[in-house]
Amino acid sequence: MAVVVEQTIPFSEPSLDLHNSQRWNQLLPLIRPSLKVVRTPKDHALLVDVALAKSTFVHIAAVGTTGAFSSKLLDDRNVTAIVTGQTGAGLPTPLDIRDAMRSAGAVKDQAVVVARAGRKRRVEMHGKDLVEVEAGGELELDHILRLLANATESCRKSTQDVAELLKVFMENASTAHSKFHVEKAGGKPAMLQAEGAAGFEKAKHAVERDLQHAMKAHSAQEGEVTYSVHYSDVNGLSRLENYIIAGEIALYLAYPGSQSIPYRLSHSTIVDHSDAARGFSISICPIPTRYLAAQPKPHQHEAISTEDDTALQQTLSESKPHITFHDAEIRKRIQFGCTAVITAEPTITEYDTIVGDGDCGYTLRDGAKQVLAFIQTRDLTRLPETLAQLVGELEVNMGGTSGALYCIFLTALASALATETTVAAALKEALGQLMKYTRARLGDRTMMDALIPFVETLSRTGDVGQAVREMREGVEGTKTMEASLGRSAYLDESATRGVPDPGAYGLLVLLRGMAEV
Repeated sequence: MAVVVEQTIPFSEPSLDLHNSQRWNQLLPLIRPSLKVVRTPKDHALLVDVALAKSTFVHIAAVGTTGAFSSKLLDDRNVTAIVTGQTGAGLPTPLDIRDAMRSAGAVKDQAVVVARAGRKRRVEMHGKDLVEVEAGGELELDHILRLLANATESCRKSTQDVAELLKVFMENASTAHSKFHVEKAGGKPAMLQAEGAAGFEKAKHAVERDLQHAMKAHSAQEGEVTYSVHYSDVNGLSRLENYIIAGEIALYLAYPGSQSIPYRLSHSTIVDHSDAARGFSISICPIPTRYLAAQPKPHQHEAISTEDDTALQQTLSESKPHITFHDAEIRKRIQFGCTAVITAEPTITEYDTIVGDGDCGYTLRDGAKQVLAFIQTRDLTRLPETLAQLVGELEVNMGGTSGALYCIFLTALASALATETTVAAALKEALGQLMKYTRARLGDRTMMDALIPFVETLSRTGDVGQAVREMREGVEGTKTMEASLGRSAYLDESATRGVPDPGAYGLLVLLRGMAEV
């Protein structure tokens, strides 16, 4: 048994030495082996990708901010050179950077664009084959890099077209920024935006508000344009949260009920060490279609969605389940399970304070309280229909990745209970649906290390007691696992050793409470 003395925090910025450009000069070639360290006459180091020497496109040199390199700058195969240091005397000029790229053999007669993050937007030509562009921050720099990568082939081969494209961006780009607020607004989860803290009921409402803000500057466009839309998740949103944001942007831009705007969407991750708050930023710019083609419209998801609760409830209300549901028994099990979660909140919170954001206990507690309040006036003999109605309530009151996963699972379970012949079979079907939305599997140190053993054992044996025992072993196993997903993945393995995954532990408490009635 491990005794935790104090909270373990992810590696600090000073301990990682993030602002040491020499460190990045050593690390980045490990990520991209084709990078070669080249020095300018002023002894500034450049990382040049010699594998792009034969490219016929205009070459891109990105001047990054040490300690805040975006994910795209680290792995973008369209960037020929990376400058890791941009402060101090003798700042490398665009000419210095181009000459160093030529000396490395990466550039011959092709033109070069030097892009950097700054405080004001500007585009400047240095001769006929060298363009310097300064973006208004890391978000805009990331957007420019993706815009240049996604531009039409004819544009990418022409220095003049690239320069014109960048001028269009400088004149027309608009941005919006949101951060998750630590407190609720009007009893709802809140985002900090330009106008202050604002509550929202669903993720789509927060995304739509930012899109509407950024789109105000583009209400009247002349000529054929493609909207270049770039969003950055700030300080590490989960994969599921990123999918949700991307999906809501696509829905807003392309589906009926909106203006059906032609667009091209791109994404990057930004780390902001000056503010630990997580959030997202959106940058939008209308670009003439001769420079940027729209991406194909994505196919709408045909599966039953929690966004359409009315249709789902109507379908389930008309169904005749094969399983008989007894109100008193179901109510008692739900009450025991939810009460157990509420009681265990301090323990779950303690675990999550050590290995996560510290909000897992509160999220599960609030969700459990909402469930108890919800079932007071509901007929639980109509369990599939009632579960579908419950999801609409939980979407508002359960935040984070765990809240989204619970809602997905319960939506699928509601449908399965209406068609399957046993609860075990319904749980197995719901688990299969959930696994389409998350990469988490056994051994990833997540709530799936509790859910999968429980469902699979119950499906195989029909023995609830054995299923709970297998689930308990799965949760115990997370104490020695190295996380590969979620916030724990940012911690050293020694920091999580001896501490169970909070989400898995919370699910164990819930299902154990429901099973031991």
